[in-house]
Amino acid sequence: MGTGPDATQKEPTASGLKPAGTLDQLLGKNERVKDLVEDCAVDLTSVNTSLKLELEERNPGPGLARALGQTVAVEEKVHEASEQLADVNQALKEEVKDRGLLEEELAQAIGQGEKDRHASLHDHLTGLPNRALFLDRLEHGLAQAHRHAWNLAVLFLDLDDFKKINDTYGHDTGDIVLKTVADRLQEHSRSDDTISRHGGDEFMYLLMAIRDEADATLISLKFIEALQAPCKIQVGGAEITLSIKASIGISLFPKNGQTAGELIQKADAAMYEAKRTHSGFKVSE
Repeated sequence: MGTGPDATQKEPTASGLKPAGTLDQLLGKNERVKDLVEDCAVDLTSVNTSLKLELEERNPGPGLARALGQTVAVEEKVHEASEQLADVNQALKEEVKDRGLLEEELAQAIGQGEKDRHASLHDHLTGLPNRALFLDRLEHGLAQAHRHAWNLAVLFLDLDDFKKINDTYGHDTGDIVLKTVADRLQEHSRSDDTISRHGGDEFMYLLMAIRDEADATLISLKFIEALQAPCKIQVGGAEITLSIKASIGISLFPKNGQTAGELIQKADAAMYEAKRTHSGFKVSE
């Protein structure tokens, strides 16, 4: 299955938020500063205590008493700064916690958005691109084909007598058959091409950059052969073996159309002709 873009819209990211890790680093620096201020406050208190004791034992001059008063004032300011810094650090811790929770919620929202986006563009049963995504890739392929003068092909595949399988064995068995078909088509597809479940028992295949009609018929024959391999399924405790047959219609760009709608319509009509004649595949004329 091809690896083209599933959609053109970009999901939101957490780039607008300051990472909690950065806040953690800032908080760590603040904690170190707070410890340093506290150490300075303790040292200053010790010095002031020693000075007071010495002043009590001697008869100091007015200059020394004034200096002591100034150091006491500085001590009070250092203690006040330490308390304020502790308050700032506590606020930072709460901010780190809140920001971490916000980033986690945003990551979950982005993850859910990606899941919803994938679900909107893929078939829920087979996991293949759905009709909308196939059309997007076909339009992109046509733009490249116009630009580089490439040929490409659209294959419209429909299972023969699939209704009989559902009616005989039930829809659960029918779902197993559809998933088996999807797996086998993927096994025999090229990496640049796209397989899609168009709906019901219909599949579409975008064959990019082919040389000529022979490339499209060759891949059709490979699909038909791969699908006809025995398919063993457990039904009601017993094993049944089914041989899945398909009819394929092929349209070519630029021979059969210039637009996605024209190519799909021509491939659809060719598929019905292949089904009517039991020829396996039919190239649009």
